[in-house]
Amino acid sequence: MPSPGLTRKIAFVGGGHMAEALIGGVLSAKLCGPDRIWATDTATGRLDHLKKKYGIQVGGQNCEAVAWGDVVVLAVKPQVLDVVLQEIGSELAKALVVSVVAGVPIRRIAEACGQSTRVIRTMPNTPAMVHAGMTALAIGAGVDADDVACAQQIFESVGKVVMVEERLMDAVTGLSGSGPAYVFLAIEALADGGVKMGLPRETAGLLAAQTVLGAARMVLETGQHPARLKDQVTSPGGTTIAGLHQLEQGGLRATLINAVEAATKRSQELGR
Repeated sequence: MPSPGLTRKIAFVGGGHMAEALIGGVLSAKLCGPDRIWATDTATGRLDHLKKKYGIQVGGQNCEAVAWGDVVVLAVKPQVLDVVLQEIGSELAKALVVSVVAGVPIRRIAEACGQSTRVIRTMPNTPAMVHAGMTALAIGAGVDADDVACAQQIFESVGKVVMVEERLMDAVTGLSGSGPAYVFLAIEALADGGVKMGLPRETAGLLAAQTVLGAARMVLETGQHPARLKDQVTSPGGTTIAGLHQLEQGGLRATLINAVEAATKRSQELGR
């Protein structure tokens, strides 16, 4: 039998970049056809783009789309969520609600839609746009195994998925949600170092980006601890240990830990 994610109709409330990433992933993975996806947005330009590129149903009527869908993906900005929920809350009783709205707890959505509403809170990150995302799922009350499997399929179409307790979602935000920006900064800095040492800018950028990509794949595919992989690159008295010594002097390790902590605390503040 086909899994639940292959048979449910999906309504996206909000047609921004994350919604588009998920739409593209679901279609690429052939979880369903474009006739089983509907996206709404206030920007007609976004709707025209989604219709032309993916062939899905589009429109500006949230209530109509939500009533049609079996799965409703909330993909709007946090500052407009309350207004959207006032509009569509009564229509969500029978749907599985999947929220990608940063910092908004399950409780707040359930209060607006009815305590029996099945809600899964998610925290995807921007590499989902190139199908290399990392998403954490927190499961609300009343959500059954088929619902979880459906949500997993949707987000696995754009990357990897982990399950966490909702109390840890702010830490997820601080690490993987904000983390791509930390890595972009590291890639930029590595490339700048190459330019300083005489490499052409384009070559330095490619060397830096591919090095980060390759290192990440080694961690994921070998299953080895990053410290062990680091030691395999580090010869006694060689170039790598000289560079690592400089990074330790600069406090790179502590700075990255502090960055995750600061972003986590900010996420907690925004969720209050």
